[in-house]
Amino acid sequence: MSRKKTLVGVGLILALMALTGWMLFKDQPITRLAQILGRLRPGWLVLGLGLMLAFVGCEALCSRLILGRLGHRAPYRRCLGYSFVGFYVSSITPSATGGQPAQVYYMSRDGIPAAHGALNMMLIAVCYQVVVMGYALAIALLRFDLVTNLGAGLGLLLLFGAAVNGVLTAGMLCLMFLPGAARRLTGGVLSLLVRVRLVRDEAAARDKLEKQLAEYRRGADCVRQNPGLVPVLLGITFCQLTAQFAVPLVVYHAFGLSGSGAVAIIGTQALVTLAVASLPLPGAVGASEGGFVTAMKLFFGAGLVAPAVLVSRGISFYAFLLLSAGVTLLVHLRTRSRRPGPVLPHLPKRARGQVAA
Repeated sequence: MSRKKTLVGVGLILALMALTGWMLFKDQPITRLAQILGRLRPGWLVLGLGLMLAFVGCEALCSRLILGRLGHRAPYRRCLGYSFVGFYVSSITPSATGGQPAQVYYMSRDGIPAAHGALNMMLIAVCYQVVVMGYALAIALLRFDLVTNLGAGLGLLLLFGAAVNGVLTAGMLCLMFLPGAARRLTGGVLSLLVRVRLVRDEAAARDKLEKQLAEYRRGADCVRQNPGLVPVLLGITFCQLTAQFAVPLVVYHAFGLSGSGAVAIIGTQALVTLAVASLPLPGAVGASEGGFVTAMKLFFGAGLVAPAVLVSRGISFYAFLLLSAGVTLLVHLRTRSRRPGPVLPHLPKRARGQVAA
């Protein structure tokens, strides 16, 4: 990622943060806000930070397992560095589109072929999408009242997010396990883009397409050769997302509140994350806070929901944005003298719930 794009992304996040803060706290006296925040129980806040460390650590564990199956002895601490890089770059790029290419780039600097790095991120993306959709489906079936609590506006965003994630999940699975259908479908789309002149160099585009389809086929081969890998990855991803979705729960207890169940709060956060994660905003800043205020008012009440979103997003996003920026700098300094291999230009987009919590 170029320095110019990084500065633009950071600047956009700062602008969105300023606008969001003004919208949330324009009618909230600073003295009252400070008084409310002074009631927080610090032990619960530490637990929230621990949950976010678990979130990043689970992705690192997935990378270590996948890369191990591909024949690379990647230490866990190095995989943890890749995960922090992904968190940081995803947070400053719209729809989290930059995180995975950045991870592949730094993997290639450590001697992991770009093709294997891309395959690693593709399998993680598939598992992430499947678990997110499974989470939302389970909540909709078991606690539909939580869906209706979102209201019309957030409910429409939830339908949009579910549709986007459903298409991405089905598309990635089709590309992996139905290569013939995938080639016909993508070839038809490419031909259409050529006819409407959105693609100028058809030969180059088809060459890139074939390389990407080959990566998906390699992903399918890796899954077939390691039948126990995917269930383990899905289990780890479930723990990863549950840790992230549980941050509002620990904030709820940090305020000394009681009466609402863990399933309701965690499930509501899962729905909010799915609703806003596909919006083209860096870190889903603004949309995440607005969705939290709308959905979590049921649990925190009108008086506490604004301070609650400040604390919850402070733990799950802003604090880890700063931490991941520091780790990304360390990873860059560690690898800057190494020559990276070629990085594949296209990776499956993951609707990064990590930046929309």
